[in-house]
Amino acid sequence: MVNDQMVNDQQNKYLEGVVLVFDKPLHWTSFDVVNCVRGMLCRTLGVKKLKVGHAGTLDPLATGVVIVCTGKQTKRIDDLMNHTKEYVATLQLGATTPSFDLEHPIDATYTTAHITRAMVDEVLPTFLGEQWQVPPVYSAVKINGKRAYEYARKGQQDTIEIKPKLLVIDVIELLQFDADTMQLTLRVVCSKGTYIRALARDIGRRLQSGAHLIALRRTRVGDYTIDKCLTIEQLQQDLETMSKD
Repeated sequence: MVNDQMVNDQQNKYLEGVVLVFDKPLHWTSFDVVNCVRGMLCRTLGVKKLKVGHAGTLDPLATGVVIVCTGKQTKRIDDLMNHTKEYVATLQLGATTPSFDLEHPIDATYTTAHITRAMVDEVLPTFLGEQWQVPPVYSAVKINGKRAYEYARKGQQDTIEIKPKLLVIDVIELLQFDADTMQLTLRVVCSKGTYIRALARDIGRRLQSGAHLIALRRTRVGDYTIDKCLTIEQLQQDLETMSKD
């Protein structure tokens, strides 16, 4: 009887609404996480529909914190999206891609012979505080009712103007710099709307070279940290255990 009550309480909790924090797998979109969670919950709870949404997109080639809200907790999404984000990003200097990450092949190369650790240390603090940042053309920014990436995928990126957005970078910390491979790893704490791919682009330019992301991990959204995240597999195990009790 106690077990039955516990199961009912768990089911009611999911139906009423919960905030779930996941470590998003590589190559998954944020919508993939939402669709997977919705499917698992609907099957386990025996319902056809359940409101599920995420609080902030994370690129497919990034991993880390994605917040998923269900039921009445979806009302918190706008608030959660405004929370400060933290990332660990690895940049490859000396080359760019159209998307400024590994989604597309290298489209231009640049000299890096002049770049030193001292130069990197001098340039990075210039990105602290309020910044005007132009989002990448391969982004979900809306222009005339269409996403910017829709224009880019049709080769129409030269026909649009992406306006800069004001954001705040609270911390930009150099974790590692490899002068042989010209790769640097950063910890970045920033406001909503910051594109780390665009930050990589701008760092490359300010170093009088080019740059693109080769790895990105979101380690925190507000108070939700990566060490407290669920995996999709863990949620599935929890739901299977609940349905067997």
